[in-house]
Amino acid sequence: MADTEYTLPRASFDKPVKLLVVVAPFYRDIADMLIAGAKAEIEASGGTYELIEVPGALEVPTAIGMAERMSNYDGYVALGCVIRGATTHYETVCNDSSRGITLLGLQGLCIGNGILTVENREQAVERADPARMNKGAGAAAAALHLIALERKWGAARKGVGFKPAAEEYRLAGETKGTPTA
Repeated sequence: MADTEYTLPRASFDKPVKLLVVVAPFYRDIADMLIAGAKAEIEASGGTYELIEVPGALEVPTAIGMAERMSNYDGYVALGCVIRGATTHYETVCNDSSRGITLLGLQGLCIGNGILTVENREQAVERADPARMNKGAGAAAAALHLIALERKWGAARKGVGFKPAAEEYRLAGETKGTPTA
C-alpha cells in the first residue's frame, strides 16, 4: 500500500505570531504530552504562546471565544482527551466540543483542534506520544497554517459576510444629522 500520510511544510512568518493554547487536562499525562508537542511546534515556527487550562473539553470553545473577544491572539490550539466510557456522555462531549470549535473557525478564528476522541487509553497514548504522531503538534501546526493563510490573503475586510461594516448600520427610519444609537 502506498504511503498516504502527508505533512505540509512548517509555516513561516515575517511578523511575530502569538497563540493561546487551551487545554482540558482531565487526563493529565495525555494533556502534558499534547502540550509538549504544541509548544515545540509553535516555538519551531518562531511563535509565542500562552497556556490556559479549563475544566473539560466542553469548555474549550467557550474559552477560545472569550479570548477572541477580549484579547489579541493570532490563533488558538485546542487540546484535551475524551475517552469513551459506559454512558452517552462521550458522544455529547466529542460532538459538542468539535462543533463549537468548528463554528468558531467558520467565524474566522484560526484554530487547530487537538482534542483527542478515542475508544481507550492506548489510542490516546498513541496519538499523544511525542515520538510518534503527537496530535498536539499537529493542532499547533494547523493553527499556524491557518494564520499564515489569513496573513497571505491580507487584512480583514469590512462588511464581509453577515456582519455589516460599522458605517453600514442603520437605525429604523430616516435620520437627520449624525445617526446615534
